[in-house]
Amino acid sequence: MTPPQWTTKKQKTNPQYFCFIKLQLAMPFLKRPPTSPPLSTLLDIKSQKCGLRHTVFSASGNEYTGEWQNNKKHGKGHQVWKKSGAIYNGEWKFGKRDGYGTYSILLPESKKYVKKYCGEWTNGKKHGYGTYFYKNSSVYEGEWSEDQRSGWGKMYYANGDIYEGKWLKDKNHGEGIFIFSNGNRYEGSWREGKKDGCGKFYYCVKGQLYEGLWVDGVPKCGTLSDFGRDGAPMPAKYPIPKVHLIDTQLVLRDAESAYLGLF
Repeated sequence: MTPPQWTTKKQKTNPQYFCFIKLQLAMPFLKRPPTSPPLSTLLDIKSQKCGLRHTVFSASGNEYTGEWQNNKKHGKGHQVWKKSGAIYNGEWKFGKRDGYGTYSILLPESKKYVKKYCGEWTNGKKHGYGTYFYKNSSVYEGEWSEDQRSGWGKMYYANGDIYEGKWLKDKNHGEGIFIFSNGNRYEGSWREGKKDGCGKFYYCVKGQLYEGLWVDGVPKCGTLSDFGRDGAPMPAKYPIPKVHLIDTQLVLRDAESAYLGLF
């Protein structure tokens, strides 16, 4: 440290005499920057939700209990919607349902909770594999894409029918099997919820089998033959006679080409 410097100042005490006083120069004052953020910043940081928190109420009255990250729901948590009474218990990511979780609704009549969906979520929507319970007791178990049944899945209808196969945008689309409650079944192609393409329809009640081409849900050309007639509960009165053609497949191909517009 540099030693203090001294200077002299002439002071007049008498018209005839002068004296000298030695003065010490003052050191410059340097203001140090604050070592901690201001109080407003500390309060803002403290108010940011991060980690595990107790129940937090939103302005709309919704309740959330669980983990947070950067002031957003992130991790495992439990949400209750005040208006509908619905609850979600599962994983979150950046404020949206993401991962595995269960969504349930409150029945206003009985005041009881019923499960609606249990499975995977992405960006707040049903996405991945999950099970959905419909109001009319139907159940879907399979793959989802952005809140719609898409991929492979199995649907149990309230009337006893069952469909297992491909889905696209909430409709049967692709290869699938539809088993009716009376025992009849269809195996083949679907398009936008209707039988379309090559398929087999087993009339198990009558003991017959149709195999051929379907267009927009209607059979267009194919073969009808007896199938399990002896064990059918309501067989047709007469068996189907056999038709002998030189080239059966050629006839079928020509008929299919006509309906498909290949000529």
